[in-house]
Amino acid sequence: MLKIEFHGAAQTTTGSMHLVEANGLRILLDCGLFQGHRKEAFERNRQMTINPATLHAVLLSHAHIDHSGNLPTLTRNGFTGNVYCTAPTMDLCDVMLRDSVFLQLRDLHHINKQRAAQGKKLFEPLYEERDVSTLMRHMTPVALKQPINLGNNVTATFHNAGHILGAALVQLDVKPRNGRTRRLLFSGDLGQPGIPLLCDADHPQGADTLIIESTYANRDHPSAADVKEQLLAFITQIHQTQSRLLIPAFSVGRTQQLLFCLHKLKEEGRLPPTPIFVDSPLSYKATQIYAKHRETNDDLNAAVLAHSIDPLHFSGLTFVETPDQSKALNDLKGPHIIIAASGMCEGGRVLHHLQRTVGDRSGIILITGFQAENTLGRRIVEKASPLKILGDEFRLRAQVHAINALSAHADRTALMSWLDHVKGNLSRVFAVHGEPENVDALCGLAQAHGIRNVTAPAPGQKFDLD
Repeated sequence: MLKIEFHGAAQTTTGSMHLVEANGLRILLDCGLFQGHRKEAFERNRQMTINPATLHAVLLSHAHIDHSGNLPTLTRNGFTGNVYCTAPTMDLCDVMLRDSVFLQLRDLHHINKQRAAQGKKLFEPLYEERDVSTLMRHMTPVALKQPINLGNNVTATFHNAGHILGAALVQLDVKPRNGRTRRLLFSGDLGQPGIPLLCDADHPQGADTLIIESTYANRDHPSAADVKEQLLAFITQIHQTQSRLLIPAFSVGRTQQLLFCLHKLKEEGRLPPTPIFVDSPLSYKATQIYAKHRETNDDLNAAVLAHSIDPLHFSGLTFVETPDQSKALNDLKGPHIIIAASGMCEGGRVLHHLQRTVGDRSGIILITGFQAENTLGRRIVEKASPLKILGDEFRLRAQVHAINALSAHADRTALMSWLDHVKGNLSRVFAVHGEPENVDALCGLAQAHGIRNVTAPAPGQKFDLD
């Protein structure tokens, strides 16, 4: 018996969560936070459509909050099984989910002050630090390519996804009492080939059903070879105008890629003396985890072994620790670079830097990652004005640029190349984790590549694969 029910990242990019019923087991693929309009996100994340107490296991593809961020809600509401993931993903979740608690409490402080003044009921956090600690006791690290026995003739195997540190493709093998074994493959987020610090995605064989992401299925990324040159051009500009380059960046993956590129420019002697500040405690912790697991990536390993250097730490780079140190950057004269979380500008220290930057005609805001619908980051990319930041409105006068070549998501060509390598036995494909136009694009592409049965599931839709 094999059934799939889609509860998140269906016709959208956030809140990844898919329920698999296999031989009597209820297995959850990911449990991410929905991100978007604050009120809608608050209600959707709190009102889970699955009873956590009925779940036997969770298979977590990677640590990004839109895939892992609602896991503490499971244990808070009765889940007692294991959460299986790679060791780097477990380490990253430990810091990212605690950071999620911190950001929730800080945002609620601002929101509840306004609600109290309006006589409205105060919001409560989705979960607390003790819920994260409880969850971590349920997390079980697994090695790549080593099958895990989940019971009832069901096994799970993780393969490298090439997206961020520890990201995995999830393979589920279900052996019925009679008949052939069914193999389900879940892409999680599939990485773009050639991402700095990561190995390219594996190509597991033998799947008959595939759940595949479609974030960038309707376009190709620019060449990654141009990234250093674009960064250098922006840095040259802020030296000419004595201004700030503000880069909202995901703490895990994107920040480390940016540091690697900046180090390369410095190593080549082309980076003018420029103070670089990483203003995110989570980014610092994540960078330490990247260094801890450097055996999983070629670039870090080669640099350390060949030159005894760490390309993620170099002169001129400062990791900002305290809130006071962060606020002090607001009065710092240019030129300088600030890399701050969050990547979609929905919370974190980047918000007060944006307050000081959006109105500066000589300032540059550089967007380096995907911005989901209804996020502040998306409104900045679209150059909407005024922008509401922490309850106040600001007119956008700063320059806004985007570098899409650093994307950790596979583009159209990479998605189809990967699909061609794994499609041998495929009879059914489900396209998820994309806005409607990208999901539709993936469906058309998969059919053009020989897969007849391709579906774009709606939230709550259930499929019997027997």
